[in-house]
Amino acid sequence: MKEGGSRKRKRRRHDNKSKPQDQECYQSKSTATTTAKKHKQDTVKNNEQQYEHHQTSAAASAKRPKPSIFLDKMRARLSGGHFRMLNEKLYTCTGKEALDYFNENPALFDMYHSGYQEQMSHWPELPVNIIIKWLKDHSPSLVIADFGCGDARLAKSVKNKVFSFDLVSNDPSVIACDMSNTPLNSSSVDAAVFCLSLMGINFPNYLQEAQRVLKPSGWLLIAEVKSRFDPNTGGADPNKFSKAVCDLGFAPVSKDFSNKMFIMFYFKKKEKQNSKSKEIEWPELKPCLYKRR
Repeated sequence: MKEGGSRKRKRRRHDNKSKPQDQECYQSKSTATTTAKKHKQDTVKNNEQQYEHHQTSAAASAKRPKPSIFLDKMRARLSGGHFRMLNEKLYTCTGKEALDYFNENPALFDMYHSGYQEQMSHWPELPVNIIIKWLKDHSPSLVIADFGCGDARLAKSVKNKVFSFDLVSNDPSVIACDMSNTPLNSSSVDAAVFCLSLMGINFPNYLQEAQRVLKPSGWLLIAEVKSRFDPNTGGADPNKFSKAVCDLGFAPVSKDFSNKMFIMFYFKKKEKQNSKSKEIEWPELKPCLYKRR
């Protein structure tokens, strides 16, 4: 009896010792499984975050302009700002002041004309082309004075003899001068052209100079921005402008208001000029100022 009881007690002690070990093994496996699951979840979450970050970075990169495009846009803005400043200067000073201004820094004139060409690129039709066509429909023997010639496109496009005048000369064919005081002799040209060039506050002096150099019955062609002759928006009355030109010694021939961007005036110098000079009431031509794009 004692021996049997002793075996039972030993077995129970052995069983009791085994149970804690089994529990520890189970708990260890459970902890390992939980840790593995958590590590897997963290890995998935980290991958998702990396993917979202990559997508956000890619989207931001797509929206961000390329360096060259960005620099081009910045240069265009700076160029546009300089053009607007120079354009306003030309509209609000005399021809003599403009001549002195650009003589001090001729590079500004190049900057102005670059901006001017950019603005003209948005126009569906250019007035200089209308004038070129008009000249080609007339005799190539006509001698022309182009007041405010710019890049002398008119002279380069027709067979006529053309005297090209502007504030700065970057071309041997262009004569730099104040347009109210050209080196031409009186009654020496057959047509005088002002293509978007009645800019100074003393523009009547330019037209007086044209009247001086034109031969009797000579042509005066004027192309100007249409808004400058719209009384509803502060522009001059085109009839009053036409009357002032006629008082200067011209006869009206025709007007063309068909283009939405500019208007055309055609005059001829009267054969007989009035010897008595009278005061002419010139309407004010408002500046043509370009808005920032």
